[in-house]
Amino acid sequence: MSEYAPWAFNTFSHEEEPILGDYLSDYMNRADVRAAFNIPDDVQTWSECTRKIDYHELDECSLWIYPILRHQTRIMKYSGDTDGAVPTYGTKQWIKGLNWAVEEDWRPWFTEGQVSGYVQKYDGLDFVTVKGVGHMAPQWARQPVQEMIMAWVHNESF
Repeated sequence: MSEYAPWAFNTFSHEEEPILGDYLSDYMNRADVRAAFNIPDDVQTWSECTRKIDYHELDECSLWIYPILRHQTRIMKYSGDTDGAVPTYGTKQWIKGLNWAVEEDWRPWFTEGQVSGYVQKYDGLDFVTVKGVGHMAPQWARQPVQEMIMAWVHNESF
């Protein structure tokens, strides 16, 4: 749990922490795998998340790249609408801050007749939500996300 949700540090005691994904850490830290990646013995073990790095958050984060890419490449940002790590509301706020014109208003998109999320198209960016899933939308909504991405890549409506 601590690897996938470091913000939940105080939620569980060490004894009751659910094991959700230490298989990847176990694999990446095996001696033969480290040797295959040419990782020296004096380099720390691998973990998906760490508290050893002093991260600094910047207000602008990656916002600077969107105006550069705009009209040079198609851009899609999708978000699981129950994502607690990168909430849809926050994504909507930074997109709003781009001040790009709305070309297609908020509308539902469907998979097999069921609402799979919502899409809004801006001048330079398509924003898509995926209903009922969080940060790992492709893992938990495989068919809808695959169909959405394939339609978007082929410039088809979804």
